[in-house]
Amino acid sequence: MTDRVYPSTKPTTNGSTAPGVVAGNNAAAPASAVKPQLRHPYRPQPQYHSHRRRRSRRNLCCCCCFWSLLLLLALGLLASIAGAALYVLYRPQRPQFWVSSLRIAKLNLTTAADSSSSHLTSLLNLTLSSKNPNSHITFFYDPFALSCLTTPGSVQLANGSIPAFTSDKKNETSFRAIILTTSADLDTESVTSLRSDLKRKSGVPMKIQMDTKVKVKLGGLRSKKVGIRVSCPGITGVAPKSKSPSVASVSGSKCKVDLRIKIWKFTF
Repeated sequence: MTDRVYPSTKPTTNGSTAPGVVAGNNAAAPASAVKPQLRHPYRPQPQYHSHRRRRSRRNLCCCCCFWSLLLLLALGLLASIAGAALYVLYRPQRPQFWVSSLRIAKLNLTTAADSSSSHLTSLLNLTLSSKNPNSHITFFYDPFALSCLTTPGSVQLANGSIPAFTSDKKNETSFRAIILTTSADLDTESVTSLRSDLKRKSGVPMKIQMDTKVKVKLGGLRSKKVGIRVSCPGITGVAPKSKSPSVASVSGSKCKVDLRIKIWKFTF
């Protein structure tokens, strides 16, 4: 009898078949004889599409900012050209104001014996004129708030008002017998400043100050209301010594018109 050869149960190290086993044999090998397959660790692939999306968004934002800035610059340039053209065509000028006369009927500063406060009583008569030097512009004024102040102490001597009016092209408007009056107590600093001014031989230096809002009409265009302040310094006057009023000197008075722009709580 011939001896039978059985295959070894240990797996070979080089992955070849065990001796005595025919390679073409279709019989299933034992589970212990199958070499285990090694699994490689999972490595996520880089997502290039997300970076592309971010770049595209950045490019879109940059383009929007560039075109927006370019549009603003173009609008600013067009507005400047339009403003220059309007100035050349119409030659706009500021309205003119001047004080024609100022009469002081009463200017009394009294202090009670049993009181430390002082009381000011005044009565002034003002004549004021306004002129529109423009040929194509009309001014629409709101009511004016008038004040007569000392300079440079800015003690308010009297106050009054002027009704609203329209200043047409090349038009001149005069206001006569404008009454300015006050009756109020003054603080210590104002009393000291006013007493010093009343002792001057040349008279008390004064100025007329007017505040209002104006709307401008240029052809078919109308602007919004803007605030203006008219200051007329260079006036000197003395308190009357009799029942007849004293006449203040207004020959050195020149009125200046300034815009009053209000931003939030601040006025410039």
